Amino acid sequence: MAEKKEADNKAKKTQTAKEDQSQAPKTTKKEDVTPEENQEQEEESYLKDLMSISGHGGLFKFVSQGRNGIIVESLETGKRMQAFSTMKVSALEDISVYAEEEEIPLEKVFTALHKYENGKETISPKSDADELKDYFSAVLPEYDRERVYVSDIKKILGWYNLLLKYDLIKTGKPASKDPEKKES
Repeated sequence: MAEKKEADNKAKKTQTAKEDQSQAPKTTKKEDVTPEENQEQEEESYLKDLMSISGHGGLFKFVSQGRNGIIVESLETGKRMQAFSTMKVSALEDISVYAEEEEIPLEKVFTALHKYENGKETISPKSDADELKDYFSAVLPEYDRERVYVSDIKKILGWYNLLLKYDLIKTGKPASKDPEKKES
């Protein structure tokens, strides 16, 4: 009698395993993806794995999932640390700036800064408050001056300069892979 129950249990487990496999998400091969879809996947967001941790200066790159939080690596020092689940961690991809009409994603703010500065560093985030407000108004004229504080502008400019220093800013234009042609 016990043998029959074991056989029935094995049959049920096999049947549920087959059902689970049939419901599993299908993976797509690279050949099945159109070039447009492939480009969208690549352009997902370069800010996806970059994060800011409250109480810790600088930016961090996501490394892996840990038992009690996530493992991150500092962009500046390269040191790894665990960001516990009690820490306030913000992915740069999820941050946006208040504007008069709608919120502007941080990626678009960085693109505007890059275009305004022609790929160079911004003014110092330690500049005078009025100078920072004027500068940010020139870059993003539609930002909400009442809800975006000077401390926010300082963080954004600091993050931009840090990402630029480590060549992590992507403007959406593919970089030219051809070496520069020499003039005769």
